[in-house]
Amino acid sequence: MFVVTVDQRGSRRDRDRVPDLLALLADVRTTLPFERTVGDEVQGVLDDVEEVTAVVLTVLRVGGWSIGIGAGAVRLPLPATPREGAGEAFVLAREAVEAAKSRQRPHSVAVRGAQPAAQDADGLLQLVAAVRARRSAQGWAAVDTMTQVSSQDEAAAALGITQQAVSKRLAAACWAEENAALPALRRLLAAAQGPE
Repeated sequence: MFVVTVDQRGSRRDRDRVPDLLALLADVRTTLPFERTVGDEVQGVLDDVEEVTAVVLTVLRVGGWSIGIGAGAVRLPLPATPREGAGEAFVLAREAVEAAKSRQRPHSVAVRGAQPAAQDADGLLQLVAAVRARRSAQGWAAVDTMTQVSSQDEAAAALGITQQAVSKRLAAACWAEENAALPALRRLLAAAQGPE
């Protein structure tokens, strides 16, 4: 099981962005839906590694949040809300979000898990986060367009640029490298949970 804890950065100098984040995560398939747990913090419980990855990538893109992923067992039966939850994954998520707030974590994301694979997942996620943080607006436009079409030629037509320009933007955005890394990240996250 996965517990994802997300804490707003710089909340004393910014407006409360929790309602916006909850709206953004409203359609995520969860075991226990994301909710405000305390102050400017949000937490959800998930059992699908694809959904965990999607949540983290979405929150990283929005920016302004520290993200902790705890992978491990939870106490069953699950309560009605994450606030009432207990178990290893909850403890690990707290450790992870605190680690994500560290100055040594410029991209504010961390993974902690029941198994050694969590350390590998953490390292790979740091790399993916760094790639995404350096992606330009043009790079994002090319990447987003490629998720809606089946070829770079179609993307070029949609963006009103040449196919070569699309190719250059995707290369600068490290789109292929990110896509190659995500399956490994998902496998490592799944392994970080330990035996079910």
